[in-house]
Amino acid sequence: MTLRIAIVVAILVCFCSIPVVGQQTEVENAVEIGLDPDTMPHEVSGFEGEIRGLWRDGRVFIAGQPDEVAFDRFQKIGVAAVVNLRTSAEMNDRERVPFDEAAVVEALGLEYVHIPLGGDDDPYTPAAVDRFAAVLEHHDGLVVLHCTVAWRASYMWTAYLVREQGFSLAAAMARGEAMAIGDLPIEGLLGRPLELVYAD
Repeated sequence: MTLRIAIVVAILVCFCSIPVVGQQTEVENAVEIGLDPDTMPHEVSGFEGEIRGLWRDGRVFIAGQPDEVAFDRFQKIGVAAVVNLRTSAEMNDRERVPFDEAAVVEALGLEYVHIPLGGDDDPYTPAAVDRFAAVLEHHDGLVVLHCTVAWRASYMWTAYLVREQGFSLAAAMARGEAMAIGDLPIEGLLGRPLELVYAD
């Protein structure tokens, strides 16, 4: 099993612990996220600043790493919180991120939430989804969810939709694939798509 496939399996096993039948099941007391389940996330183009991929799904922006100009623009359009999934090692490397993101975001008056994901020190767990869900519950405005190129962010969003919004795994994965979740290498090698299902 390749590392990428192992990561994908680990993410799905940890995040998506509740089987759902159909496209979406109504969840009691679900947070309103302004999402139309019949409309896929749309890519945002022409956004000020540099971002390595940007999509909007309901009131959530799923993004790659934004620069300082992009954070300023997010603040101007009404974003209330920024959730960063990059690890501390990534964020402390000034060649990768040449500014203190937490300081920039907080100076703009936005809530900054760091939920590092990746590697042995920051594993993919249901607790990470719980923390992200708490941000959406606390803020009823726009929220930015980002990592490096929106790959981890797309998986987090997918897991959130399954666990907190009642989406089926297939429907949530389709939304993630419309953003930054790409084909698994094994699909290319076999020449056919795979379908993810719950192990239990």
